[in-house]
Amino acid sequence: MSLTIPVNENDHIVGDPNTAKIVLVEYGDYECAHCGDAFPIVKKFVDENIKEVAFVFRNFPLKDAHPNAMAAAVTAEAASKQGKFWEMHDLIFQNHGSVDKESLEELVKTVGLDDDILNEDIKSDELQKKIEEDFESGVRSGVNGTPSFFVNGEKWEGYDGTEASLSSLLSN
Repeated sequence: MSLTIPVNENDHIVGDPNTAKIVLVEYGDYECAHCGDAFPIVKKFVDENIKEVAFVFRNFPLKDAHPNAMAAAVTAEAASKQGKFWEMHDLIFQNHGSVDKESLEELVKTVGLDDDILNEDIKSDELQKKIEEDFESGVRSGVNGTPSFFVNGEKWEGYDGTEASLSSLLSN
């Protein structure tokens, strides 16, 4: 399967997708244990190969299985409005075992977000719409669980939870 919505200006991107050898797109859920386990492996791979890899994160909250996933996604998107998406993204995943209202409030303080702006942004339809668009693009691209990865626009089933599986992308 292919990405139905190509990487674009609405995505959260680390690296330059125009010059990267590998554009890695993850559909993830902040409360998913497998996504939490993948986070440090993917982050290390991207950080160590930033000239060759661009990384995109798209929200895919599995609300039925993970009751706090949507709140976490909204919080990350609200942080984005204050220029701190990646800080919040990383902190949520570093604390993925305890994603609830109280822990998200603590992470907001840790990142240093303006509470008034955050609360206004959370109430807006804009963030909900962004998350729903990410989710819908995942469904249309064949995502049926998290994490799901796409490499250069094609669904990639090669991630096995190891750094070696990611590193193999660069040797092809």
